[in-house]
Amino acid sequence: MEAQKALTSANYENATDILEALDSRYPFGAHSDQVQMDLIYAYYKRDETALALANIDRFIRLNPTHEDLDYLYYLRGLTHLATDQQFFQNLFGIDRYNRDPSHSLQAFKDFNYLIKSYPNSQYATDARLRMIAIKDRLARYEVSVAEWYMERDAYIAPINRTKLVLNNYPDTSSVQPALNIMINAYDELGLVEPKENAEKVLLLNFPDGQEVKLSNIWSFLDW
Repeated sequence: MEAQKALTSANYENATDILEALDSRYPFGAHSDQVQMDLIYAYYKRDETALALANIDRFIRLNPTHEDLDYLYYLRGLTHLATDQQFFQNLFGIDRYNRDPSHSLQAFKDFNYLIKSYPNSQYATDARLRMIAIKDRLARYEVSVAEWYMERDAYIAPINRTKLVLNNYPDTSSVQPALNIMINAYDELGLVEPKENAEKVLLLNFPDGQEVKLSNIWSFLDW
């Protein structure tokens, strides 16, 4: 099949042309499902993420019991991650973690659904690893927003943002900077006891400025 040859040789533009023609001419053919999945993959590889996502959602809606749904959810997660990438990060290696995280959030949901609904899927292991990276990205985004508010002397918002980090992402590298921001915000507000509690957590978990496993965080921070 010419489309498969084009996909194998990474000629995704040619593969797209062939697969679109097949899908249009034989929408209910014997191999229509495979054609549609191959077309979705070609869109993804060409960074046509909007088309990929639209076709994934359509396929899932029309084929709710298909045997390859785990692959579609995995690919949807990958496509959301691809959408989350920006030109400068890809070209110059700039980590724009302060950009809108909505697509990362959706990717996290897709991967989470995959591993819960299809725990034995061949894609589950990779999905778990990607979820770890996404959590780190989301935590760093919350820290960047907290820093933005601190620079504008709006101290309640940074406290709330850093609480999100400690509540939702306690196993990421953003915990230490989040605690530092929290302490500074409490200090600016003159809230002595919450500041001291946060300092205790910081000292307990980062005694020499080195990250260790978080412990007893909830015994000090009561919210």
